[in-house]
Amino acid sequence: MTRVLLFTGKGGVGKTTAAAATAVRAARSGLKTLVVSTDTAHSLADALAVGVPADGPAEIEPGLHLYQVDTQRSLERQWGELRDYARGVFAELGLDEVTAEEITVLPGAEEVIALLELREQARTGRWDVIVVDCAPTAETLRLLALPEALDWHVNRLLPAGRRLLRTLSPLIRRVAMVSVPDDHVVGAGERLHRALMEVRGLLTGAGASVRLVLTPEAVVLAEARRTLTSLSLYGYRVDAVVANRVFPSGGADPWREGWVAAQARRLAEVGESFAPLPVHTVPYLDAEPVGRDALAAVAEAMYGGTDPFAPPAGEPPLRITPEGELVLALPLAEKGQVDLARKGDELIVTLGPYRRVLALPAALARRAVRDAALSDGRLRVRFESGGPDD
Repeated sequence: MTRVLLFTGKGGVGKTTAAAATAVRAARSGLKTLVVSTDTAHSLADALAVGVPADGPAEIEPGLHLYQVDTQRSLERQWGELRDYARGVFAELGLDEVTAEEITVLPGAEEVIALLELREQARTGRWDVIVVDCAPTAETLRLLALPEALDWHVNRLLPAGRRLLRTLSPLIRRVAMVSVPDDHVVGAGERLHRALMEVRGLLTGAGASVRLVLTPEAVVLAEARRTLTSLSLYGYRVDAVVANRVFPSGGADPWREGWVAAQARRLAEVGESFAPLPVHTVPYLDAEPVGRDALAAVAEAMYGGTDPFAPPAGEPPLRITPEGELVLALPLAEKGQVDLARKGDELIVTLGPYRRVLALPAALARRAVRDAALSDGRLRVRFESGGPDD
């Protein structure tokens, strides 16, 4: 089984360095390793001090491969039929070719394409470890929530939409003067949907986990806490925290002593907030860690004698107990932040600005919710033995 590690954190905390260092350690431990980025900033090659690979994964040292996704080429392969249809519609509406091309470049498409390429690489079976340098936390959360949200809409709208399009196609063409997508285009959309669901299955599977990178500062810590809760809401497992740029305490002058004391307080909060997750610390270095040897030293400081590639321990964020109780891990969530609703065979969990729609298994879909409680970082939902809620 391929071990997949995703690194994310607030912009500027050093997540790319942590991801690149982990990839170097994996390769030098004898594991065939791929490191890839979903961040459009694409600074992985800079951190590794190598040129940008021209096409596909390139070996930059024995066992270590860097993949800088060619989003334009991948976009044509993964999204081409849908984009061609959209360009044709805009042309029918009178837009020139350049304008139509610009409009059909979807926001966030590069990040989605990177995930699809990650899926393709995982399916090859070539890699022991895949390390993913993700975008900053807000973008990562939106990206990781996309497959399940799309799944909800596709499963409800596409079957009816196909029938409706066949029925109304002549009328729409005559009245709106635009072409209606045929089965070929709709099929391309379905394939994209299936691919994204496979991405989700990969990233929520037993071999995948997220590592949160932070610096010991109040604002960064607050965002990392929220990110942990939100990732768990969507079913992604966090297995460790990396505290970066920690001032060493020895031989400190008065200015640095103040920082050391302040960081020590924040690190104590990090340990309390994220327990029982391990917290790996990386000292504030006297030089920028650029290049594979420098990154190997960062990995040694970060992981020491631990095995950073062991399968993630503990229970998955979402599980059904033998007694039929649904348990969803929501670490650090408070009762006032969580709202629960039932609609048909779905359970809707809202956490602040984030919402997840859970399709209940058949055994629970027929039963009404008896009660729900949030305690010890877990939302527990118990069901009656009768039918579902109205």
